[in-house]
Amino acid sequence: MTYIENIGRYFIMLKEVFSRITKWSMLKQLILKEIDDLIYGSLGIIIFISFFIGGVVAIQTALNIDNPLIPKYLVGFTTRQSVILEFAPTFTSIIMAGKVGSYITSSIGTMRVTEQIDALEVMGVNSLNYLVFPKIIALMLYPFVTAIAMYMGILGGWVAVVLGGYSTSAEFIKGLQIDFDTFHVVYAFTKTIVFAFILATIPSFYGYYMKGGALEVGKASTTAFVWTSVAIIIANYLLTQMLLG
Repeated sequence: MTYIENIGRYFIMLKEVFSRITKWSMLKQLILKEIDDLIYGSLGIIIFISFFIGGVVAIQTALNIDNPLIPKYLVGFTTRQSVILEFAPTFTSIIMAGKVGSYITSSIGTMRVTEQIDALEVMGVNSLNYLVFPKIIALMLYPFVTAIAMYMGILGGWVAVVLGGYSTSAEFIKGLQIDFDTFHVVYAFTKTIVFAFILATIPSFYGYYMKGGALEVGKASTTAFVWTSVAIIIANYLLTQMLLG
């Protein structure tokens, strides 16, 4: 199947996802389960990686400021800008494409292999709405994860700079506060919402339409991760041009 056919099929899938809505009493339980699996279950790895990424950014910035005329508070400023604008929303989403995307593809693909999706269709349930819609709604909480990633990244930078003796706490905090633009946070959360939709739908597409057995489930997960990452990077470029260009 060509890329153009896949794109057409993807949009047909989206149309079906938002039609013939499953009963709310059933959807509510599915959404809560997806929130637990996709959002809460991802917090640990996001907190860990964000903390150390923030620390690395701060250390690298401090080591490259070797001119005594350059103020030390630029370490905090650079860490804040890097974490809020790019590392928290985009780098975190690439990680989520591997963790969450692979989980979504493999879980739906396994249902396809074991004919559970066919059983849902026989019972008159819109399987796309039943399987994909709760994931989309659950991942609309993804900005909450990004906010935590921002906080932990900046905290990691502060800890690394202060404990490493590269700058003082007061100078780092001054850098965090100077020339702060609230639109940068809005920009980051806007990107995050778009990335969340991509994370929910592209892995679902590859899981739902896969063919074969258990081996093909693994291949579909790998393919889904690659194309989800590509879509996130392209969307990141386009959103940056539109919102900051």
